[in-house]
Amino acid sequence: MSRINTNVPAIQARHRLTANSFDLGIRLERLSTGLRINRGRDDPAGLIASETLRSEIRSISQAIDNSTRALNVISTAEGALNEISSLLLDMRALINHAANEGANSSDELKADQLQIDSLVEAIDRIASTTQFGGEKLINGNFGYTLSGVATSAIANVTVFGARVPTGASTNVAVQVVQSAETARIVFAGSSISHNITLEIQGNVGTEVLTLTSGSSAAQVAAAINTIVSFTGVSATVSGTGASTRILLDSQAYGKDAVVSVKPIEGDITVPSGTLGVGTQAVDYGQDAGVLINGQTASMDGLKASVRANGLDLQIDLTADRATALGTSSFEITGGGAIFQIGPEVNPNGQVSIGVPSVSSSNLGNATLGYLTTVRTVGSNSLVGGGATNAERIVVEAINQVAVIRGRLGGLQRNQIETNINSQRIALENVQAAESAIRDADIATEVAAMTRAQILVQSTTAVLGLANQLPQNALALLGG
Repeated sequence: MSRINTNVPAIQARHRLTANSFDLGIRLERLSTGLRINRGRDDPAGLIASETLRSEIRSISQAIDNSTRALNVISTAEGALNEISSLLLDMRALINHAANEGANSSDELKADQLQIDSLVEAIDRIASTTQFGGEKLINGNFGYTLSGVATSAIANVTVFGARVPTGASTNVAVQVVQSAETARIVFAGSSISHNITLEIQGNVGTEVLTLTSGSSAAQVAAAINTIVSFTGVSATVSGTGASTRILLDSQAYGKDAVVSVKPIEGDITVPSGTLGVGTQAVDYGQDAGVLINGQTASMDGLKASVRANGLDLQIDLTADRATALGTSSFEITGGGAIFQIGPEVNPNGQVSIGVPSVSSSNLGNATLGYLTTVRTVGSNSLVGGGATNAERIVVEAINQVAVIRGRLGGLQRNQIETNINSQRIALENVQAAESAIRDADIATEVAAMTRAQILVQSTTAVLGLANQLPQNALALLGG
């Protein structure tokens, strides 16, 4: 080496020292942060993939948090409904006690009524005060809003769940394709010619009725109607003269409706012949065939219900609608409680449920009456002699609350809890994928750091030697 202006070996050694020092800095940074990718230049493609996975991780984590909060809301509502159910059970026991008139004094009856008034007030208080985060849960705030419900066709609608597009409405078409029928037995003749004793049975109970010789069809029908509250069987007269018929109909509709007639003494004429002592005529009703938005509805008397994807509701049809083929429709315009439990904000990531009001003015139905009518001033109060109908109203209210609790429990167990489990599994897998791309392998980085340290030390020593090479030129000068 006889040139002194340009020390090429030193330049080369300095270049390698810079590169080795940079590599050592990268290893130290990765070991200190635990990340293989700390900035875009570390791995541009890996950074893009990692940020996409991080976005999914954040969304999934929030979906799990949302689902947990939704469980808390549902648990709060269900706890309040459980208390209301207990109050209704107490109310039924009081009504049963009050009906024991032969063993109760008027003061005891008034005491029972006073306690029932207190229970109704407690139900209304729970319904109006149960809340979560300042939002009332069971006072109707979470109920769906409806439009265009024809009361002549649909007595009541309870929507438990529906997908309603933002700024739009969901149409519900109720089509009766098969008429509902009562159970019916027909007596032939305009009068009876001999004494008859009949056992008449319906959905409510069984009674024995004696009809005297010479009674007209109208008188027979009137006699049967005097015990309708004990049997659930009513009678009407159809036709005149030789074509006169007495129609015995169950008050209920559907396959569970029944009318049974058995002569105990004498015989009666029916269209198919004579019904004698020891024989029995029995008839059952027929459920209506109902389609709700094209889906076959499950029927229970005049109640039609459907649980399909995006629509969960129960409809009480009027007798006029259930017995006539045709279609009625209405709109679900909004409402309900929407829970975002998925990682993406779209209908597939959301579940909704409607929680109707459970106040005393909403428990019961238009046919039997509402719970508020069992108060002292109500038409079905105990002191007013309405124990029988009061019990029916309370039983209906118990069933209504039980159905709401069942819907909430189904949402909690079958959708939200299973969603949490599936999202946690997804979170584990996505985090593992993101970790494989972005996290540093400590063993690899320690080995690389050790190598870089050795190279830095060696290139530093080499640079020192290279800087001494130009001094050899002094030997040529005799120095």
